[in-house]
Amino acid sequence: MKTAARIPAIATEQEIVLATTNIILCPGQGAQAIGMGRKWFEGSSAAKKAFAQADRALGRSLGAPLSEICFKGPVDRLNQTDVSQPAIYVCSVASHQALIERDGPMPASATAGLSLGEYTALHLAGVFGFVEGLMLVAKRGQLMQEAARASRGGMVALVGASEAQAAEVCHEAAKGEILVCANFNAPDQIVLSGHADACQRAVEVAAAMNLKAAPLAVAGAFHSPLMQPAADRMAGALDQASFQNPNIAVWSNVTARPHDHANLELLKRRLVEQIIRPVRWCQTCQSLAGNAQTGADTRWHELAPGTVLRGLMRRIDRNIKVINHDQP
Repeated sequence: MKTAARIPAIATEQEIVLATTNIILCPGQGAQAIGMGRKWFEGSSAAKKAFAQADRALGRSLGAPLSEICFKGPVDRLNQTDVSQPAIYVCSVASHQALIERDGPMPASATAGLSLGEYTALHLAGVFGFVEGLMLVAKRGQLMQEAARASRGGMVALVGASEAQAAEVCHEAAKGEILVCANFNAPDQIVLSGHADACQRAVEVAAAMNLKAAPLAVAGAFHSPLMQPAADRMAGALDQASFQNPNIAVWSNVTARPHDHANLELLKRRLVEQIIRPVRWCQTCQSLAGNAQTGADTRWHELAPGTVLRGLMRRIDRNIKVINHDQP
């Protein structure tokens, strides 16, 4: 793989042009599945080390070792937010470490992650160590789970809707409750989030507008104002965390632009905002593609687990082929 031209630590957004190299995409919640990371664990000492570090750091705080839940379940426990978030983070980092062990250095000019995957991306960019990032992700998952239990919320996926149409569905279905656009996953896939009754009304409103809508099996109204208690408490955890300047460009879910390399306090604030604001994944991928050097041999990689991001990219830009690393 070709070596990346290092982006200066004080580069502005306008100055960032991605070099001939790799772009690494990190999955978010929803990518989890029983057996995730197991083949990487069995075939790589680097992956095995990552899972062992995670098991030591978390102990039995999740009720069982994290690796055991990842490999054997039960699925109901793995799907709970306080488990799925650290599980995906560890699996992603383990696959990345295994790829380096197998193929050698994996120089990258940029990385981005969907929701919690942004923490994986920041770790890959050297902002914090593996275990430090794991503890932040575990705290985030715990706080979001608690906020979900304290509020009766849900999420609804709209297919074939424009941003304006999604906003209209929210306006018509809210009826004084919270209902917002939470995830811009692809040009034709937007997820709404808010109070459970408002989500139910959104399905009916969407049908009347000839739009496809389906409730999602999630614990709560993520990326909506109902997550404010989690955001407030996560701000305290992030204030105590020690961050380093990123050594590669990391794209923000909130702005769909690169984080300011030199402003770590702003970076932390964006991570707090991310809990209650929309995830602009579609715009992030379009921005990444637009900043890739014209004619460059750029390779796009999706870390384990799952193939969600490769699937979304097919809907965002069919010219971009994502190399998936769910399995060795």
